[in-house]
Amino acid sequence: MIDKIEISGSNYKISDSFRKYATKRIGKLDRYLPRGSKKDVVAKIVVTEVDRAHGNKYEVSAAMEIPGGKVITARDECSNVFAGIDIIEAKLKGQVRRFKLEATPHLSKKGLKSLFIKRG
Repeated sequence: MIDKIEISGSNYKISDSFRKYATKRIGKLDRYLPRGSKKDVVAKIVVTEVDRAHGNKYEVSAAMEIPGGKVITARDECSNVFAGIDIIEAKLKGQVRRFKLEATPHLSKKGLKSLFIKRG
């Protein structure tokens, strides 16, 4: 579980239920990180309420700072903040998995490809 998660709102008051839900969903992304960088990851979530002509929308953006200078970001605009966290989680999950493939030498694409090529 990612321990350092900062949740803030701009023109939006963060409720306890949203804070708990976001911590649960974003916090479990550590299972997709390389082992050496799980402890020092910092996640920041910002929710902004945007007034539109057809109703209010919420812009949810998240950034994960991984040791070594890598920052993974995702952003989405939707009408429900809880749905926004689900979408952000899916986007971050894909980016973190891609980062793990690049960062871990034995999981590189080249190494996996060589397993499936027949040599004659």
